[in-house]
Amino acid sequence: MSPLTITLSNGVELPAIGLGVFQTPPDVTTASVEEALRVGYRHIDTAAAYGNEREVGDGIRRSGLARDEVFIETKLWISDYGYDSALHAFDKSAGKLGVDQLDLLLLHQPLPSAFDRTLDAYRALEKLLADGRVRAIGVSNFMPEHLERLLAETSAVPVVNQIEVHPYFQQTALQRLHVQHGILTQAWSPIGGITSYRGGEKRTFDDPVLLEIAGQHGKSAAQVMLRWHLQEGRSAIPKSIKPARIAENFDVFDFELTTEQLVAIDALDTGVRGGPEPESITLEAYGREIPEA
Repeated sequence: MSPLTITLSNGVELPAIGLGVFQTPPDVTTASVEEALRVGYRHIDTAAAYGNEREVGDGIRRSGLARDEVFIETKLWISDYGYDSALHAFDKSAGKLGVDQLDLLLLHQPLPSAFDRTLDAYRALEKLLADGRVRAIGVSNFMPEHLERLLAETSAVPVVNQIEVHPYFQQTALQRLHVQHGILTQAWSPIGGITSYRGGEKRTFDDPVLLEIAGQHGKSAAQVMLRWHLQEGRSAIPKSIKPARIAENFDVFDFELTTEQLVAIDALDTGVRGGPEPESITLEAYGREIPEA
């Protein structure tokens, strides 16, 4: 089974389905990454703030795959924003991952309360891109106003904005802005896991529309949601530490949703965000030191 790839605006090929390791404990991260790569994943998404970059690197090495066979994506945390700090943050992440070059490096949050630091951090990413230390750069959790200011004050258009997207929260206006600027929408919580662990009234996994579509294809609701992302042109980063779920989430390349089914899933949007509002992520509330490599 070959993973579908998406060509980013700068020509870099990104495997559309990646394994996410948010909240994956370090002591199980290595095994999860190794299992995902064994199943066929070729894209791993981590972050400095997750505290498991070192274990991601270990899992990649244990897989036996060559470095250029695995797309490695990570994110800088807000505590390391600013030009010089962001350059050093790259060294910390690359050191923990055990690589000289990252495939995709993102700013994890817009940090609107100190956006000048965000801009300086992004300029550091532009320098790393120019120097060949990273192959592509982007952002995460940026809303339209953050993207517009970034685009006005920096040179390289981010190739990716990784945001919360699942059937119950689709951010369609933001996605339209991405299309206008050639930015790939990459979905975190792509199967609505956040609707389960945040204790919401409705879980995507129990949605009757998704379950009916799943039954028509002999697939699970999670597989239907991932297929929905792929057919609408998004990258998706599902997470799991269970081998069966890791394999299930990758088994989405052998069926196709109809136009009617895509429309039915689009109609499930509630407009209710599961994660924190980007404006609430401040240094005062969320700043923390990212350890050295």
